Amino acid sequence: MRVQLFVTCLVDLLQPDVGERTVALLERLGCEVGFPAGQTCCGQPAHNSGYPDDARRVAERFLEAFASTQGPIVAPFGSCVHMVRHAYPRLFADDPELAARAAAVGERTVDLPAFVVRELGRHTVGGRYPGEGETPVAYHHECHMLRGLGSSEPPLSLLRGVEGCRLVETERSDLCCGFGGSFALKLPAVSVAMADEKLDRARAAGARAIVSTDVGCLMHLEGRARRRGLDLRVHHLVDLLEPDGRL
Repeated sequence: MRVQLFVTCLVDLLQPDVGERTVALLERLGCEVGFPAGQTCCGQPAHNSGYPDDARRVAERFLEAFASTQGPIVAPFGSCVHMVRHAYPRLFADDPELAARAAAVGERTVDLPAFVVRELGRHTVGGRYPGEGETPVAYHHECHMLRGLGSSEPPLSLLRGVEGCRLVETERSDLCCGFGGSFALKLPAVSVAMADEKLDRARAAGARAIVSTDVGCLMHLEGRARRRGLDLRVHHLVDLLEPDGRL
């Protein structure tokens, strides 16, 4: 299957290894991965900050990059997928041509776990967590994937198939971690309190690591864990799907 990598800004600029491992996983599953070099931001930061005109200009560039490509458009996390699938129709509601292009691109855009589980039919793909025995791992549901895309079970299915880790249930695992993009900048005290609550509940469940799919959430949680001196590792799901257990 031919697919296109939608790398997202945070992955591209801050955690490119997540993008590289996404490509490696897709190729291991038999996909031919394309990468439209003209892709830039999807426009979510401007859109969420109340600048629809700026978001629209960036979104037009995104559509130009992907409209002529073939196959599913796969992203390593869900918030940007939600932007393309649900916000673009509103941004281009007054332009029938762009609205049609946005709808076509949106239908093809999917988060990585949902693509692997629902479109490739692979509920497990292997992977190994390094170390002796089983490491207790808590999963953090990113908000856009959980509530906006309805993609809660695919990442859990893939995580359950990883050797050397044991998924533990945390209290209110559906709660936001407090990152929320610009929310963390505008309301830092609230953001920090939400992250600490998430970390405390993971520790109470006995977790030694937290896994998620959103790079922003992971950076936020890892930063708070480090500042508090907590013995909690933080990983993107795709890191654990490596067959040789390299993190």
